[in-house]
Amino acid sequence: MGVGGGVGTSVLAIDAGNSKTDVAVVTGGGRIVGAARGGGFQPPRVGVEAAVDVLAEAVARALAEAGVEAGVEAGSEAGAGSVGHVSACLANADLPVEERQLADALRRRGWGASVEVRNDTFAVLRAGLLEDAEPRGVAVVCGAGINCAGMLPDGRTARFPAIGRISGDWGGGGGLAEEALWHAARAEDGRGGPTALREALPAHFGLASMYALIEALHLGHLTLAQRHELTPVLFATAAAGDAVARALVDRMADEVVAMSTVALDRLGLLGEEVPVVLGGSVLAARHPQLDDRIRLLLSERAPKAEPRVVTARPVLGAALLGLDQVGAPTEVHAR
Repeated sequence: MGVGGGVGTSVLAIDAGNSKTDVAVVTGGGRIVGAARGGGFQPPRVGVEAAVDVLAEAVARALAEAGVEAGVEAGSEAGAGSVGHVSACLANADLPVEERQLADALRRRGWGASVEVRNDTFAVLRAGLLEDAEPRGVAVVCGAGINCAGMLPDGRTARFPAIGRISGDWGGGGGLAEEALWHAARAEDGRGGPTALREALPAHFGLASMYALIEALHLGHLTLAQRHELTPVLFATAAAGDAVARALVDRMADEVVAMSTVALDRLGLLGEEVPVVLGGSVLAARHPQLDDRIRLLLSERAPKAEPRVVTARPVLGAALLGLDQVGAPTEVHAR
C-alpha cells in the first residue's frame, strides 16, 4: 500500500539523538500518516549497524501505521523503496565521512528510493525556519552537548566538527555539569574559591558532601544521565546569585554567540536580517540570565540577527528538509 500523495514524493523523516529517536511518515501533500518514537542513536558506542537497528524498530512502527511495507531486510540490496525519500538528521553524524557511512547504512535498509543524512543540528535549524520562505539562517543546539550549523537556500552550509574538546568545543548540559562539579570539588578541598555549588550539587542527590558525591560518581552509583541532572541545579544556583555559577552561565552564553556569529560570517550573513535559531533543552528552557546575555551579545555582534527559540520537535525539521528535497510547494510545508 502506498503513501497518499504519491510514493515518489513521500518522506520518511528521522530525527535521532543520543537519548531518543522520532520518526514520521509524511505524504507528498504534507500530511503525517505515521509516527513513532524509539531509543537513542549511538553508533560510536554500539557500532553503525546496531545503532541503525534501533532506528529500524521505530521506522517499522511508523511505516506500519502509514500502511507501508517496511522495505527490504538489512544487508540485502534496496529496491524501489518504501517511500520516495528518507530525510535523516542523526546525532553523531559530525563529519562528512560519517554522514556518508550512515547514509550507506540507511540505503541498505531499503526504506526509501533516495536517502540524505545530515547532522541532527540541521533538523533544529529547519524547524526554526518554518515561518520563512526559504531555509536561510543559523542554529545553535545546546542539549547534552553543543553544536551549530547554518544553511543557505543554494545548499551552502556552515558547521563545526562538534566532537568535544579536541575540536574546540565547550558547553551543553554535560559540559556545564562537569564544570560545576569541578568548581564544587575544589571549593570542598580548598584549592578553589567558595561557591554554593559545593552544597547544592550533593544535596540534589541527598548526599552530605562533595566527597560523597565524588565517590558516588567514581564508583558508578550515579549514572551519566543522573549527572546531567546537575545542570538545572547549576542554573538555580546562578539565579540565587552565586558568582561561580553565574560565571559559568555567562560563559555558556558567550560560546553560543561565538558559534553563531562565526557561522553567520562564514555564510556572509553577519550584517543581514537573519534568524538565529536556539534549540535543545538548555536553550529551550529560557533561563533568564542565559537568554538575556545571548540576546545582548548578538545585538552587539550581529545587530540584525533575530534570536528565535524553537521548542518544536526536531523531527519537524527533518520532514521539512525532506519536503525541500522532493520539491514540495510552499503550501505543503505550511501544512
